[in-house]
Amino acid sequence: MEFSRVKLEIFIPEDHVALLREAVAAAGAGVIGKYDHCCSVTQVLGYWRPLEGAAPYDGKVGEISEGHECKVEVNCPWEIIAPVIKAIRGVHPYEEPLINILPLMDEP
Repeated sequence: MEFSRVKLEIFIPEDHVALLREAVAAAGAGVIGKYDHCCSVTQVLGYWRPLEGAAPYDGKVGEISEGHECKVEVNCPWEIIAPVIKAIRGVHPYEEPLINILPLMDEP
């Protein structure tokens, strides 16, 4: 399987979505044809438990927490994935951001 693009799924608090959108666009992600700043945002309910030594953005060490957050999906050329991930980490409030990278098959 060959691919030149990936889809990023980034989970982030809703009040940080606009900052994230701008950061990934500035890094070159979210371009589809003659459009930029392309992404989709879905509200989700997340669960997590910070372990000993963690410095959680929300919640307490050792306790299971839940909260509303957003899943931001954006396409990205594979060749610029490193600077895009760096841009995401630069604006993300979580100690350990959840960033899924899914390869997208090239069109035949």
